[in-house]
Amino acid sequence: MRKINLGVPTIEEAKLILDEGSKLNPGPWVEHSLFVGKAAELIAKEDKELDRNIALSLGMLHDIGRRYGVTSMRHSIDGYNFSMEKGYDLLARICISHSFSYKNIDAVFGKWDCSDKEYKFVKEYLDKIDFTAYDKLIQLCDALALPTGYCLMEKRMLDVAMRHGVNEYTIEKWKAIFEIKNFFEERIGKSIYSVLPNVVENTFKF
Repeated sequence: MRKINLGVPTIEEAKLILDEGSKLNPGPWVEHSLFVGKAAELIAKEDKELDRNIALSLGMLHDIGRRYGVTSMRHSIDGYNFSMEKGYDLLARICISHSFSYKNIDAVFGKWDCSDKEYKFVKEYLDKIDFTAYDKLIQLCDALALPTGYCLMEKRMLDVAMRHGVNEYTIEKWKAIFEIKNFFEERIGKSIYSVLPNVVENTFKF
């Protein structure tokens, strides 16, 4: 089946890839990925320059490196390699860039459970790219989606921080996410929360 554009799986392909990943490594990452994909689609639908299908596919598969098992930051390089092997160049890029709203390799939640060579590759890769609207879109949607649905970014930020801890770059990373939120709200002319369903319910559920 034909790829959408720039090495991105079609929606049908993306669903099959995610389904396969969910069987290899079941877990909440799968539901989270589905919500990230839908958020990306809904925001892209309001944006004159983005393709909603590309956004959906990228969002669904941004964490596809988790198909190989329970890992920390290793999932980014695993996702990159998996996507490159299949010829999905843009998806491969997103597998790395989605964790770096603040572009510093040490500004991540979790640890680098990979080889020194792989760590160096990711660092050099980040240094040579400039983030596009698609990079920023998936970074934003990753910060909006729990496995149970959408919530205020502050809740998602604390959820991640409580599971993985914080470091000297955490505040800068949070600031970067809010800058991306403002970036898209200016582009679409409304609050991002206005296009996402059940934000209030998921944020304040107990």
